[in-house]
Amino acid sequence: MAKDMTLLWGTGSPPCWRVMIALEEKSLQGYNQKLLSFEKMEHKSQEVLDINPRGQLPTFKHGDNVINESYAACFYLESQFKSQGTKLIPDGPAEQALMYQRMFEGLTFYEKLNAVIYYEWYVPEGERHESALKRNKEALVTELKLWESYLQKLGSGSYLAGPSFTLADVVVFPTVGTLFRFGLSPERYPKLGEYYNLLKERPSVKASWPPHWLENPKGQDTLKDI
Repeated sequence: MAKDMTLLWGTGSPPCWRVMIALEEKSLQGYNQKLLSFEKMEHKSQEVLDINPRGQLPTFKHGDNVINESYAACFYLESQFKSQGTKLIPDGPAEQALMYQRMFEGLTFYEKLNAVIYYEWYVPEGERHESALKRNKEALVTELKLWESYLQKLGSGSYLAGPSFTLADVVVFPTVGTLFRFGLSPERYPKLGEYYNLLKERPSVKASWPPHWLENPKGQDTLKDI
């Protein structure tokens, strides 16, 4: 099955990481994969554009089925391979409702993170303003406090939707991993720190850990004062 799958991906990209965690959780190792470089603009290469006209990573294909949006690919993998690997959508309505809620809130979380760590990448030099970056940082702090409170409410050792690891964790953990990679303080955000430590040891997360993070474990300090 996995031999019919192809993933074009970039290291350190949370959308790529989501799909890779999902593939691991569904026991779909052995898929065809190719690591591309964002710096060299390889995500805009013809090879990618042939499958993904947006020129973005991940670019994912299963047989003739193309699913490039990371959330869609994760849903697809769970739906097509329900009976193997980890069950990623719980049956209970309360846990399922919480899972869907946290999954889609995760998109806002990721957006608020990007608005801070990639501000200079997204905004041309002449259009940058300290006040805008300050606003973005304040919005991220508000968001972090919200997720901190969600985890607080669930109690120690919990996943995002309760006692089971679900699609919510598949799609949101890469954002949390990126926060700490960019210097977020686990002392200031202890519940997120606890969640990060719980998941970073999970086999699917370790197997898909961004290779350049392994080569250079130090990371950056962009978020150290957040």
